[in-house]
Amino acid sequence: MRVLVVEDEEPLADAIARGLRREGMAVDVALTGDDGHEKAAVTRYDVVLLDRDLPGMSGDELCREIVASGELTRVLMLTASSSVSDRVEGLSLGADDYLAKPFAFPELVARVRALGRRATPAAPPLLTAGDVELDPAKRTVRRASGPVELTRKEFGVLEVLLQAAGSVVSSEELLERVWDENADPFTTTVRVTVMTLRKKLGEPGIIETVVGSGYRVPEPGTPQRA
Repeated sequence: MRVLVVEDEEPLADAIARGLRREGMAVDVALTGDDGHEKAAVTRYDVVLLDRDLPGMSGDELCREIVASGELTRVLMLTASSSVSDRVEGLSLGADDYLAKPFAFPELVARVRALGRRATPAAPPLLTAGDVELDPAKRTVRRASGPVELTRKEFGVLEVLLQAAGSVVSSEELLERVWDENADPFTTTVRVTVMTLRKKLGEPGIIETVVGSGYRVPEPGTPQRA
């Protein structure tokens, strides 16, 4: 899941980002409304956590822009304004949810995950390829021989590849979906992660390299390339 945190209190923004990254999410941070607008214009986020009171473009205006874009991005208002009228006003702008500060972090995570499920097309309860089985809700992976322990990034890469249903996924798309804006586009991170993922999944291999294009998990009946 790709998340954008737009919050002008830098310590709070960094704390939220660190916590969500520990939950396996790819998180970018913007400290002003203008910066948030720029990031949201070039990257498709699943969820935007948005403070209403921002320097530059206001959170209300940014919310309107995101809603007007027609993207599936979901907006969670994070604000110190907690009165009923403030919540109603925030939701009337097109926000999908509203959480007043201070908040309990587990509740924030639960709300972000719920919004993330609404921001992406419905996926089957389990993603499978041969005898490999990935459970997005429980965040577990099994093969016929038993459980497979993966890091958050390895799990994310496998999930994206399985969701692609046989289509090729480029390294750039994997960086965008699984990592965040701090990832170096020229790094070997994706190649190394795929290599360790293959090793952990064992034989027969299910991840195919499509030279010059990226990676894919072929659907049943599709001949694999050498």
